[in-house]
Amino acid sequence: MTSLLTNVAAMTALQTLQSTNKAMEATQNRISTGYRVSEASDNAAYWSIATTMRSDNKAMSAVKDALGIGTSVVDTAYTAMTSIKDVLDKMKSLLTTASQDGVERSKVQDEITQAQNQLKNVATTASFAGQNWLSIDSSATGYVSMRDVIASFSRSSAGALSLTTVKIDTSTMKMFDSSSSATGVLEKDLAATTTAKSGRFSTYMGTATNTAGTATTKGIWDTGPTVTAGTHDVTLGDTDVMSFTVKIGSGPTTKVAITKSMVDAALGSTDGVIDSEADYAAVLKKGLDDAGVQGGTWAIATNSLTITTANNNESVVVGAIKIESFGAADIDITASGTSFSDIKAYINIVDKAISKVTAAASTLGAVKNRLDVQTQFVSTLMDTLEKGIGTLVDADMTEESTKLKALQTQQQLGVQALSIANSSSQTIMQLFQN
Repeated sequence: MTSLLTNVAAMTALQTLQSTNKAMEATQNRISTGYRVSEASDNAAYWSIATTMRSDNKAMSAVKDALGIGTSVVDTAYTAMTSIKDVLDKMKSLLTTASQDGVERSKVQDEITQAQNQLKNVATTASFAGQNWLSIDSSATGYVSMRDVIASFSRSSAGALSLTTVKIDTSTMKMFDSSSSATGVLEKDLAATTTAKSGRFSTYMGTATNTAGTATTKGIWDTGPTVTAGTHDVTLGDTDVMSFTVKIGSGPTTKVAITKSMVDAALGSTDGVIDSEADYAAVLKKGLDDAGVQGGTWAIATNSLTITTANNNESVVVGAIKIESFGAADIDITASGTSFSDIKAYINIVDKAISKVTAAASTLGAVKNRLDVQTQFVSTLMDTLEKGIGTLVDADMTEESTKLKALQTQQQLGVQALSIANSSSQTIMQLFQN
């Protein structure tokens, strides 16, 4: 039915055109923004998930930055450790040179002093972003040896957030500690010369001088006190040197220096502990052998070390009993009374420091590798999250461009159809003309 009051065709054409325009507007919005879901009204569920994932990805970016800083701190410490090890290697070579007869020790000490200054300089300057793990003050307010580097950020299925960290124990990495109650790897043990420690040593050693007796018993240590294991123990640390002098008859006074390494070698141990008379006798025997004491021979008895002298009237004198500590950074081979035995002890101390630095550098290397792997993982995870977000909300530009072309055609046809529908009234008017 044709009506002048109601143009059904025009209404249908208009509705179709409006629908086409609305679809075109949505398609143009997707093309211009690149998103299929750009607002909550587009798809509330997808929009909510994507928004949360974007927030998490920003947190992951902060984690990646933190890993970068942590890696740089570790790299700085590792580079310094490598340099310190090289300097210690040089000091070990210099001490070996100084142990030879005819070498002018003062000249060698000049080089050792420069090396010691270099050790302090390297440790002091090994700082990144205000963090220095090699030269510290453990007594400072807020100091902690256990350092945390943020490694990851995660969200559980229940929505709970959590941060994980890589923990790094820097206590074994400190080369210098300015605290009055702690020391670093390159410094001497503050507790080495305490009265209690040297007192236990004296209890073991004794100071008896024999001037008579048979030809086979010319000096015996530890025949007096009854020693119970653990009661009068002597424990040598890595920087400790237990020393005494020995004079047999008219021979020279020889200094014997014993280090933790020598104790462990004599007893087959690793802790530097002397806790029985038999152990003590074994350590003394090794010390005397290594020092090359002239004028007698020695053998281990049940509870003592017996010195046998060549002549009946020779005496054995033991003196200058003490325990001292020497760090690699304060060794001085020109100090009064320094003997070949002392230099050998210094070499052992430097060698132990090299072992500790090597172990610390190895730990740093492992941490560095872990941080590198974690950084790569975080970067890959961020890419995966971005891909997941894109799957939810990104528009398919090929599809949208095809839709746009189709909608543009539909729009043109809709406009033309509306025009035709609106022109129907003109056709009716012609019916009333002559």
